[in-house]
Amino acid sequence: MIEAGQIVLLRFPYADARGGKLRPALVLARLPGPYDDWLVSMISSRLHQAIRAIDEIVLQGDADFAATGLKTASVVRVTRLAVVASDRMEGALGRLSTARMTGICKRLADWLATSAPSASDD
Repeated sequence: MIEAGQIVLLRFPYADARGGKLRPALVLARLPGPYDDWLVSMISSRLHQAIRAIDEIVLQGDADFAATGLKTASVVRVTRLAVVASDRMEGALGRLSTARMTGICKRLADWLATSAPSASDD
């Protein structure tokens, strides 16, 4: 059963929608409605790509690293999002701690709120 906070493997779609690369992704939330679709965030081992103040770096020395199932230090790319059907997920690796998940969701919500047009833009 898929749950928010899980780290899964899937072919994360490229931005140009041509294919994708098998990689870990963080399950953020199930979309409302009748379909089994999920909002996920890309995970990468390229720590230098982390955007400070929004992405989450998971280091091998972190107390919760073993529970993630990741092989190496990684960055949860909070702004690299996709909606995928549950049947595209090829397996679960592990999960993030509740504290990390809460922080990621808060930063994502804050980023979206600051990106939304203001009433004066109408």
